[in-house]
Amino acid sequence: MDTALAFVAAVLASGFAADLWRSQLKRPRFHALAWATAMSMFAIATWTLAWGLGRGWTDSSFRVFYYLGAVVNIPVLALGSVALVRGEQAARRLIVPLIAFLALAAWSTMVAPAVGVIEQIGVPEGSAVFQRGMIDAVGVPPIPSPRTFAAIAGGLGTITIVGLALYSIIRRGGGRYARWGNVLIILGTLAPAFGGSLTALGEGSAFAVSLLIGAALLWAGYRVASRQRSEE
Repeated sequence: MDTALAFVAAVLASGFAADLWRSQLKRPRFHALAWATAMSMFAIATWTLAWGLGRGWTDSSFRVFYYLGAVVNIPVLALGSVALVRGEQAARRLIVPLIAFLALAAWSTMVAPAVGVIEQIGVPEGSAVFQRGMIDAVGVPPIPSPRTFAAIAGGLGTITIVGLALYSIIRRGGGRYARWGNVLIILGTLAPAFGGSLTALGEGSAFAVSLLIGAALLWAGYRVASRQRSEE
């Protein structure tokens, strides 16, 4: 069941990414490009989850899953939200520091030694695999651990997306489609954080369901908000 749910989540995420790329090719916009990139990374991470649950985790597959799912996709989604709400120029000023951050995070994820065993059943916890704080390993220059990058990316990215969506609802107004679209985007951003509350489904299933719900809500929010823009 874990693998099947992860597979459905991966298909849904891939469909959303394809929808965004189709929109971007039809009408190039910076925010759509950022969202398409982020959801593509989310889709790859979810496919990696399905593979890990079905075939067992390896060191490499877990690092790909962790980097793309826990570090990359939320900040890039946030970049798209900045472009949509605050303008493309404001978003472009964030590109260089974001690329630098993600490049350092990629290096950290590649070189960080595993301090625990990567469990073959369920979804391995980053806290059980990577140390916290700075990497302490021979031959590796001082650099924050992947867990530190994930905490920063998830925290600041989520605050940015939710904050800008709330700003759009309260300050900017817009039509009812725009308001409901932003509500769905907020719920979709927060949904994966509640995967732990679905314990009755089992660890792997709970996590897969939370990703599935998150992707579905984000896609719905995007489509609803796009309907508002098409009527303006």
